[in-house]
Amino acid sequence: MKSSFGIAVVGCGTVGNATAVLLLSEKDNYLKKTGKELKITALVDVNFDRAREEGLPETIFNEDLASVLSDEKVHLIVETVGGLTIARTIIEKALKAGKHVVTANKALLAHYGTELFALARKNGVSIGFEASCAGGIPIVRALVDGLLANNIEAIYGIVNGTSNFILTEMVEKGKTYAEALKMAQAEGLAEADPTLDVNGMDAAHKLTLLGSLAFGENIPLEDIPTEGIDGLDLFDVSMGNSLGYVLKLIALGRKTDKGLELAVKPVFLPDNHPLARVSGPFNAVSVYGSAVGHTMYYGRGAGGSPTASAVVSDILSIALGTWPALFSTLNIWPDRSEKAQLADSGESVHRHYLRFMIQDESGVVAEITAALAAKGISLNAFVQKESHKSNLVPVVITTHEAREKDISEAFEAITALPSVDNKTAVRLRIIDEHIESL
Repeated sequence: MKSSFGIAVVGCGTVGNATAVLLLSEKDNYLKKTGKELKITALVDVNFDRAREEGLPETIFNEDLASVLSDEKVHLIVETVGGLTIARTIIEKALKAGKHVVTANKALLAHYGTELFALARKNGVSIGFEASCAGGIPIVRALVDGLLANNIEAIYGIVNGTSNFILTEMVEKGKTYAEALKMAQAEGLAEADPTLDVNGMDAAHKLTLLGSLAFGENIPLEDIPTEGIDGLDLFDVSMGNSLGYVLKLIALGRKTDKGLELAVKPVFLPDNHPLARVSGPFNAVSVYGSAVGHTMYYGRGAGGSPTASAVVSDILSIALGTWPALFSTLNIWPDRSEKAQLADSGESVHRHYLRFMIQDESGVVAEITAALAAKGISLNAFVQKESHKSNLVPVVITTHEAREKDISEAFEAITALPSVDNKTAVRLRIIDEHIESL
């Protein structure tokens, strides 16, 4: 026998409308697959112009959220409003009304997820958030269910499509950062204000959630060192490319003997690294498990339809009782786990790319190599380019593995040299493929 499951979508922007369209167009298919009749009872907003453009029926338009929350036939609220204020209020009201919630709001969950998860549990409901971390890629379900047999050792992700599109344009087509950003905005892949995408914060929001689930520890957002792509120079992107590296914005989490190492940073990947091949607006996440080894999840990280795919999958899982069972029983959720023990970032060991603009005079290179040697840092490659534009010439160095602390101190010593321009120096990590313990 079929059973009806009532849904209200709050917000009729890109994701809200796409979710409503998918629910209506595929309802017979979902019924056939699951025996559940997903019934969209309301689309809540104050302006329905975009919903009308999508051809959604006016019979579901509703401006009164309170009436929706009091409706016993509504079992689940989809929040697509976004932001940290109104969306939080909507979700809290829904949970207190005994409604399950599905959201793509990674910023809200990164800031207030612990409290909202606890509130859901208190009211006997659940929160689905697959769409919040990597668009249409089912990475949350993989961590919570598919990889449950594993001790997760590391997670590396390209989880911001805007940044990845910009870097792809810089790497493959030689565009400057400003040119690539303008193109991303023209193609609808970047907001008019792209700050959260290009400064790394969007990726940090996602790493907070993914890392907490992967490692079973509560990871506060403020504990993630975050650096974006907005300060990158095309020279370094091109130089790295010529040395066999591809620049990507990576969200990194890995276990060490001293705790979790976490970071969101632009890094160079060897061009044969699996994540180096992820181009354009696509996302990909590599997860390394103790039993399974390396697994990789790839797909569209944004857009109305891919995001709606994840939203509706959450709805189906909740309607079937699968997600509520995982939500109520597992101990990996941030509100049920201890605060993460973090490794000292200064002890992190990586190879590095260094670039300095130096005076074209004798003895400068010797001073630079001496500063590196003083910290026990050995060179892997050294390139000095001619410059015809000024008396400053670029020097590029790649190092063997060294502690972050030693690299930082050597970098400071070099930029303090009178013959080095301290305003243009660049330091980037080189991340090799993670070694499986399997």
